[in-house]
Amino acid sequence: MNAIAPQLSSASVSALPSAAELDRGLRDASPAEIIAAALKTVGREKVALVSSFGTESATLLKVMAEVDPAIPVIFLDTGWLFEETLAYRDTLIATLGLKDVRSIKPAEETLSREDPDRDLWFSDPDACCRIRKVEPLARALKPFDAWVNGRKRFQGSMRADIPVVEHDGARLKFNPFANVSREELEAIFTRAKLPRHPLVASGFRSVGCMPCTSRTTEGEDERAGRWRGRAKTECGIHTMKTS
Repeated sequence: MNAIAPQLSSASVSALPSAAELDRGLRDASPAEIIAAALKTVGREKVALVSSFGTESATLLKVMAEVDPAIPVIFLDTGWLFEETLAYRDTLIATLGLKDVRSIKPAEETLSREDPDRDLWFSDPDACCRIRKVEPLARALKPFDAWVNGRKRFQGSMRADIPVVEHDGARLKFNPFANVSREELEAIFTRAKLPRHPLVASGFRSVGCMPCTSRTTEGEDERAGRWRGRAKTECGIHTMKTS
């Protein structure tokens, strides 16, 4: 269990059903049904959706907005994001009518202590992700018993076998797009006429922080442009427990 994360109360934890039980019941459910189940399981005030407002984020946010546009959305503003991503966040908030998007930033005292020259992304990208993503998310999720994210099995690597529902320490973690195909995502974009991330047209298929994101070429994995040239494939929020 990650020591940096706040703990949930024993009463809250004991009231939650097991992830395995939920996964069995939801493994063939639609994304909307999975999000609705998350609301029903933990209550309206205890679930949040975490979004990067990246190249595919509009699809999950669209489905969520159709279920309940007031579900809190946590957006990690790392200080290294593309200006286009920040603009896209604002575009989607207006387009989808999102009611509660919370832009979370890393602690200034931590940045001053551990990354005063803003070059930690180069010397130790894992540490950079920890102070700019993992620790801020742990703080932001403190009030919640469950969270929703947009990972998909077709993204491969560590995501190839993700369940629909899993335990994230004491919290429940819902992956409503686990079973969704690339074609189904495209259908959501087309049907809803969703705006695209501005960087897609420039060859960016997956967008994270500016220093660690590059364009991909045809035939490459969509996440090949993330931490290019390094063994790193995840920022840490999906490989470290948040509670």
